[in-house]
Amino acid sequence: MTSTETPLSTAGGTDRRRWFALAIVMTAAFMDLVDVTIVNIAIPSIQRESGASFGQIQWITAGYALAFAAGLITGGRLGDIHGRKRIFLVGIGGFTLASALCGLAVNPEMLVASRFLQGAMAALMVPQVLSIVHATFPAHERGKVFGLFGAVVGLGAVSGPLLGALLTEWNVFGWEWRSIFLINLPVGVAGLILGSRFITESKAPRALKLDLVGVALVTLGLLMLLYPLIRGRELGWPVWGYVSMAGSLVVLAALVAYERRKSARDGSPLVELSLFRVKSFAAGIAVQTVFGVALGVFFLVWTLYMQMGLGWSALKAGLTGVPFSIAVSVAAGMSVQQLVPRFGRKVLQAGALVMAAGVLLYLWESGHYGLDIEPWQMALPLVVMGVGMGLIVAPLTDAILSEVPREHSGSASGLLNTVQQMGNALGLGLVSVVFFGTIGDRLRPEQVGPAFADAFRNSLGWVAAVMGVIFLLMFALPKRPAQHVEGEQAAATEPKEAALVP
Repeated sequence: MTSTETPLSTAGGTDRRRWFALAIVMTAAFMDLVDVTIVNIAIPSIQRESGASFGQIQWITAGYALAFAAGLITGGRLGDIHGRKRIFLVGIGGFTLASALCGLAVNPEMLVASRFLQGAMAALMVPQVLSIVHATFPAHERGKVFGLFGAVVGLGAVSGPLLGALLTEWNVFGWEWRSIFLINLPVGVAGLILGSRFITESKAPRALKLDLVGVALVTLGLLMLLYPLIRGRELGWPVWGYVSMAGSLVVLAALVAYERRKSARDGSPLVELSLFRVKSFAAGIAVQTVFGVALGVFFLVWTLYMQMGLGWSALKAGLTGVPFSIAVSVAAGMSVQQLVPRFGRKVLQAGALVMAAGVLLYLWESGHYGLDIEPWQMALPLVVMGVGMGLIVAPLTDAILSEVPREHSGSASGLLNTVQQMGNALGLGLVSVVFFGTIGDRLRPEQVGPAFADAFRNSLGWVAAVMGVIFLLMFALPKRPAQHVEGEQAAATEPKEAALVP
């Protein structure tokens, strides 16, 4: 076998440049994570300043998730074929350009289109992060590196909403919400320059082929499902919307048939269907998708509730979310390091129940205190929800991948993250039904607060029900993931071929 891995991966970790490369790719991952959370907190400001409709507001968030989901696996493949460094630099450069277009958008339509582009560029950039780490660091150092990656994820969760609130509230240079996108420019340019210098190129030993037809079918199926969901309420739920949503199932069925034929023909499908014969993986995909739906619904309606329903400033809303983010980070660290090795799957199931309990507590407090509720009164349910979420998000990937054959680990990881983003996009689409569907079209100023509060509580009821479904689906996960030890032993002796996607 002719390996095209980087010299750094075979140098036993003696080259110090690998730590500069790590800092660069981690910064890019952080930029993507922050960009997802930072936008939510600025949504009301965007709506007020640009005059965007509620449907366009949903597309600003869902468009990014949809483009990101549709391109993730292809982005990973492009890195394997053409070089991870090269595709990473293309991705971070495109992400920076798209951020500039978002910040300079002259109308909601331009902003939505720019967000689609930004998501597509993130799909090129993000899959290379762990691929570069995998190709650059020897097996014995990866535990430390993945721990740092977890810290970056936690920091992104904590800092995103707060950073968005500060930038929006300070109104730097009179940019208002535009600064949340323009702040990416210096970071992206620095990443582009430093990445070209310190990241060493690597490719997969065996080049795979692209499945552009598969990408087109996935994108078409999701658009046929999401577009009527998001626009349906504004258009009065026309018949063509129901036809389109039903047709999306036909398109996705065609995707499965096509992927089966492509797998038999050249062995490089977009979706490795044989993975679904692994019980834990199939159940895990369902868990990840449904969990993405719950998160997509909650985070958008939560922001709208605080800022448009309760009339809070972006800064007050951003600070309110800090206990939640800290709880997620702390619980995530404990779950991986202490709880899962001892209790296994029960930790994830406890997380689903704890998060559901936090949602129900939040629902009760919102009704009990009404429009007079204060941030400190929200702290308890948010901490409970954060602990529950932290118990799930960190160990879920290992639990799902623990029984997947090593030769399919790259495909499985890419598919796992793809369906999470698809679930998130679907959840954002469902906001039209569970949130905006309960709000009247023409509200007097005094009706806005109560209407948004009622819609928020209705949405929380749905989120709690979804967490109950997730709890049941988790029974199909392995009782105790075993990949940590076996995977690291194998990684020390086998070629580094898997393209892992965060």
